[in-house]
Amino acid sequence: MTIKIGINGANGRMGKALTRACMQDQNMQLAAAFEVASSDSIGLDAGEVAGTGRTGVTIHGDLKNHHADFEVLIDFTTPRCTMQALKVCRVHGKSMVIGTTGFTGQQQREIQQASAEISMIVAPNMSIGVNLCLKLIQTAATILSHDYDVEIIEAHHRHKVDAPSGTALRMGEIVAESSGRNLTECAVYSRQGHTGERDREAIGFQSIRAGDIVGNHTVMFSGTGESVEITHKATSRMTYARGAMCAAAWVAPRPRGLYDMRAVLGI
Repeated sequence: MTIKIGINGANGRMGKALTRACMQDQNMQLAAAFEVASSDSIGLDAGEVAGTGRTGVTIHGDLKNHHADFEVLIDFTTPRCTMQALKVCRVHGKSMVIGTTGFTGQQQREIQQASAEISMIVAPNMSIGVNLCLKLIQTAATILSHDYDVEIIEAHHRHKVDAPSGTALRMGEIVAESSGRNLTECAVYSRQGHTGERDREAIGFQSIRAGDIVGNHTVMFSGTGESVEITHKATSRMTYARGAMCAAAWVAPRPRGLYDMRAVLGI
């Protein structure tokens, strides 16, 4: 049984990767594609835009008039676009896979509320490798706890608009949760000037934006005489796209609830 997939942001870098991944997955059917109404891609074939060849699926600018075309909407766009899509999916009972990052607190609460009515996967990173790293980070933070200083370094392409990345923030949340800290109180975002001695409870973040880096993340646990580093490097957006297809297959049969990729992978 194939799952009918809708892709929001089909003309974006991730949207094109999602289209390719969907076309390569025999359990998925590319059934709908969407972009903002002002996009030059409106009316074009989604497959041709993604470089996979003609699919017969036209990119539309109005999701609410084509909600019947898909079962699961995959959305890696912007918080504003995702929240607009969420309203449509909530009304019509459509599942969602959300890889968008940078949500405000209010938007996160709206997503939580919507999950009482539809099934949703919300994860800042759909990579199987990254989600394995999250489990390793949880274990390391529990064992190393407060005796090791924690620094999180992430690097992405020049076009990424939010910092730190959603994945880096999730890594920080896991470290904080596993060591009894409150990330809001202990996070330090970059440093400059005379900062004084490092607070032992601090969780530091450093963000790099350069070139076409797909996504690199390192969590460093540095103690006296040794350091432990957990690193993930993505070399292609297809790793996220394939993970999103796994998420769509997992969430489609579930009636309602808010899940993450660790639930999908059983870790």
